[in-house]
Amino acid sequence: MSKIDPAVTAAALARQNTLTKPPGSLGRLEELAVWFAARQGNVVPSRLQPAIVVFAADHGVAAEGVSAFPAEVTGQMVTNFVTGGAAINVLAREAGAGLSIVDVGVAHDYPFPAQPVAPLFRTPVARGTRNLRREAAMSVAECTLAWNIGRETALEAIGRGKTVLIGGEMGIANTTAAACLAVALAGIGADEAVGSGTGIDDTRRVHKVAIVADAVARARAAGANSARDWLAEVGGLEIAALAGFYNAAAHAGVPVVLDGFISTAAALVAVRDDPGVADWLLASHCSHERGHRALLAALQLEPLVDLGLRLGEASGAALVLPLLQSALALHREMATFASAGVSDGGSAAQ
Repeated sequence: MSKIDPAVTAAALARQNTLTKPPGSLGRLEELAVWFAARQGNVVPSRLQPAIVVFAADHGVAAEGVSAFPAEVTGQMVTNFVTGGAAINVLAREAGAGLSIVDVGVAHDYPFPAQPVAPLFRTPVARGTRNLRREAAMSVAECTLAWNIGRETALEAIGRGKTVLIGGEMGIANTTAAACLAVALAGIGADEAVGSGTGIDDTRRVHKVAIVADAVARARAAGANSARDWLAEVGGLEIAALAGFYNAAAHAGVPVVLDGFISTAAALVAVRDDPGVADWLLASHCSHERGHRALLAALQLEPLVDLGLRLGEASGAALVLPLLQSALALHREMATFASAGVSDGGSAAQ
């Protein structure tokens, strides 16, 4: 795991206090600049070079009626990503971020567009997971393979010079898997973990709460103990890929900006598996999904914004990229009191 140099943190903070503004007047933007300086090992951090990867897979628990959309929508949305029509395509373009799609387990066939806008990598581990209410979602081997696909994807992006990574997901019923992980790893109840997902009504949410409780009880009886145990029992292929993605980024010393409920569940798996990963995570937003705040609390992360989002796809993380770039630009480009010939607070008081 890459080490964060406290001397760089101190020097970056000292630089903030020489810029032509009252100390602390840029609020959290100052903290963000120092955070990235420490992780880049550079008192004046460079502009971020972001890569966004959306991992897609299906979930057998969709058969329990937990989503407002049918399972085939996962594959249809993959096509939408590749042709440039989804929210994340728009937001990635606005942020100047590279976007790629990785199919780690889509169950239904979908067409490969003749003229793709975003690159698609088809590396399916299986045609979706099994029904986590009835049996383990994945075998250990399947879970490990999906994890390693995420790791290799992160390392490939880092090898291309990307300096911040964002993972997104697409998978009908994946909020059910994420809720199970939240119950197992954040210690909350099923009712606290389960939200409206794709827009289900109250009756279906109550049904979904029961399914999550059943799944967690089944997995616990099966002996689930470690984070990877829980991931295989009640997770998803795209969630496993995200966890591996975050693990590899942290070990390579590259920061990660987390998206919403599902990506944060994957991050909690990665941190429970390897606590050092936590130092490399930044929370973009707090999702409208009921269990997200509990996951953020378990990771001791404070989100940058709360816009009532619950889309996924890495949309919330992509939205904050311009904010992060602005924080770093201010730190990098503002004049100091000395260079601008401006009296600082200490001089004015004398």
